[in-house]
Amino acid sequence: MKIAVAGTGYVGLSMATLLSQNNEVVALDIIPEKVEMINNRISPIKDEYIERFFKEKELNLRATLDYKDAFKDAEFIIISTPTNYDDEKNFFDTSSVEDIIKKVIDMKLDTTMVVKSTIPVGFIEDVKKKYNIDNIMFSPEFLREGHALYDNLYPSRIVVGEKSKRAEIFADLLKESAIKKDIEVRYMHSTEAEAVKLFANTYLALRVSYFNELDTYAELKGLNTKDIIEGVCLDPRIGDHYNNPSFGYGGYCLPKDTKQLLANYEHVPQNLIWAIVESNNTRKSHIAKMIMERNPKVVGIYRLTMKTNSDNFRASAIQGIIERLKKQNVEIIIYEPTLDCDEFNGCHVLGDLEEFKTKADVIVANRLDDTLISVREKVYTRDLYTRD
Repeated sequence: MKIAVAGTGYVGLSMATLLSQNNEVVALDIIPEKVEMINNRISPIKDEYIERFFKEKELNLRATLDYKDAFKDAEFIIISTPTNYDDEKNFFDTSSVEDIIKKVIDMKLDTTMVVKSTIPVGFIEDVKKKYNIDNIMFSPEFLREGHALYDNLYPSRIVVGEKSKRAEIFADLLKESAIKKDIEVRYMHSTEAEAVKLFANTYLALRVSYFNELDTYAELKGLNTKDIIEGVCLDPRIGDHYNNPSFGYGGYCLPKDTKQLLANYEHVPQNLIWAIVESNNTRKSHIAKMIMERNPKVVGIYRLTMKTNSDNFRASAIQGIIERLKKQNVEIIIYEPTLDCDEFNGCHVLGDLEEFKTKADVIVANRLDDTLISVREKVYTRDLYTRD
């Protein structure tokens, strides 16, 4: 069948690649360069499996800037456009999703829209009433940055926010394109599916925050963080995963999803959800304080990205630390090879790693790298396992 995918970020491009193994897929984007790259089988995002599939697989995939071309005759239109939480207005900005919905309505198409973008709890029910439509459902994604296609090929579970024949057809599309067999599938109301997404990501943020606060305690008390973490995580109820200290959680999902869930808690008693959001701010302030205690004249920021082998630094924790350091009137230099500019957020960007290592008094690295071994005494990091 023909399937359209609106938006070619991590979610959309991995979904388009997955489904184009067995279906005709047309990906829609508003950036000409991305469309050209996809049509030339060059991945616009860093993802090992997408890059591999683009080189090795015969994919029935093309990209376009024309939404009418993409949507015409499509049996499913997957919406994976970016949404974001607006801190000032205290609401989730879903305008990009609604823009696609209105385009489909205007075309009077007999198709089913499947929202993959992260949305507030109750969004699908609201748009059904707002636009007097029923041909829309929600199916959350559970993807890791840099491993999006892998996580579609080996999904932890498939959740579809509807109990219907079309929901089963959509789930079957995902299952038949995956490598993993015996995938757990859950059908539920759209509102519960929306809640699953926000609560899952907030739990992950909680786990990051927990081990970061454990690390803060150990650092200030002069204790060995690694010994404590490994002793704690030997308990199978806790598990030895997602436990590597960092400068805080960031990226596309966790910061905005935790804040959105907190906003959804209006008039609902809670303490923990607020604490998860606030803990991330506390961690960044602590990291900045510990850096300044080294009395640096020049602070070097080694990578703006969150994770090893990533090219994404959207809402990365290190940017919050940079903002705190700037208030201390310390000179800040940045080494970030994905940046093609001399300045970022008022800080000088150096393209030469050796020059960067020489100039910086303290090198701040969220994740360690072999290239820093020669200046390890300069490096401030909380990374224990060079992963996550």
